[in-house]
Amino acid sequence: MQPPPLTERGARTRERLITAAREVFEERGFIDTRIAHITRHAMVAYGSFYTYFPSKDAIFLEIADRLFNEMTRQAQAFSGAGLSPAARIRRANRAYYEAYLRNAKMMAIIEQVATFNEEFQEMRRKHRALLIGRSAAAIERWQRAGLVADDLDPEMTARALAAMVDHTLYLWLVQGDDPPGIERLLDTLDTLNLRALGLPPDA
Repeated sequence: MQPPPLTERGARTRERLITAAREVFEERGFIDTRIAHITRHAMVAYGSFYTYFPSKDAIFLEIADRLFNEMTRQAQAFSGAGLSPAARIRRANRAYYEAYLRNAKMMAIIEQVATFNEEFQEMRRKHRALLIGRSAAAIERWQRAGLVADDLDPEMTARALAAMVDHTLYLWLVQGDDPPGIERLLDTLDTLNLRALGLPPDA
C-alpha cells in the first residue's frame, strides 16, 4: 500500500532530512550515524523522522539511489548525436569524473555500506547493469559499423572498461592516490579505452 501523498510542507521536511542525512553520513560514516544526528542536523523532531522513513537504512538507500541515477546519466554521453566514438568516450569519461568528484565523499560511504547491506548491494547491481547495458549497446553499434572487432564480447568489455575507470577514480578521489595531474590521468584512461576497443584517436 502506497503512503498518502505529502503536503508541500511535508515534502520540504522530507527533503531537509535527506540533505541533512547525506551531510551527516559524509561526516560520520554510515555505521556511526544515528537518526538523532540526522534530525538534529535537519532541525526536525526525532519522532518526525519516522513519518518519512522507516529506518536509517531507508534514507541511506534513497540518497544512494539518487546518486546512482546521477552517475548513470553520464552514460548518455555515449549517444551524443554527431560525435565520433572516440569523442563519445572522452566525453563520457570526463562527465563521469565530474559526477564522481561531486559525490566523492558519499562514494566513500557507499563502498563501506556495500560490504554488508544486501538490499543496497542489489540496488547497486541494478544501476550498474543499466550503465553496462548502455555501454555494451554502444560497443555493439560500433561493431556493426566495422569500427570494433567482432571477437570482443560487448557486455564483458563494457564491464571491464567501466571497472577500470571506476576503480581508478575511487583510488584517486576517495583513497587519495595522487597521480600527476587529472588531465594526464583522464587522457590515459581515454587512450586505454580506445586501444582496448581498437579505435583510433580520431575514430
